Amino acid sequence: MMTFKQFAGKLETIPASTSWYLADLGEARGRQELYTMLERWAHPLIALAAFNLDFLCIHPFRDGNGRVSRLLLLLQCYHLGYEVGRYISLERLIEENKERYYETLELSSQQWHEGKHDPWHYVNYLLFILKTAYREFESRVGEVKSPRGAKTEMIESAVTSFAGDFTLADLEQKCTHASRDMVRRVLRNLQKAGKVECLGRGPGASWRIKRG
Repeated sequence: MMTFKQFAGKLETIPASTSWYLADLGEARGRQELYTMLERWAHPLIALAAFNLDFLCIHPFRDGNGRVSRLLLLLQCYHLGYEVGRYISLERLIEENKERYYETLELSSQQWHEGKHDPWHYVNYLLFILKTAYREFESRVGEVKSPRGAKTEMIESAVTSFAGDFTLADLEQKCTHASRDMVRRVLRNLQKAGKVECLGRGPGASWRIKRG
């Protein structure tokens, strides 16, 4: 089995039986301390991907090892604070890129039992999957917009909530998601419609709802 350590600014694979590796693992107390220790050697996502590869190479079950490895991937991502799997299916992305999955797994598992394998094919593949998931999530979030006219309705509702006189600044405090220009535009439209009146001039002027 191989692990990672950083030498002179670059990552290299070394045998996991190395004395300092075993000694440091023995001193680790609890999962969080272990993650902190691993972070000194390599980025946690690299360690996560290497663990996933090791699990697949060990092949502990007669069937279902791939599904279990993906569940472990999801669980470890959650532990490390990468929760994109809650919103974007990593299982689906792996299925959509299954040819690359099998190719990189085959390349990285060669000579695994001798500790002479190259894990980077599979590590880079899993990093690609996570990167794709975050890009898809970002794209979906960007598509979520307020319904047309929602901000106008919010400003109009805020205006009617005032029992007495109010200023532009008072209205802006209630409509933090709308720009000042939009607040002014809605106020002018309400004024033209005869629903509000301005009691002065300038940005500090008071406004009042017309009653009756």
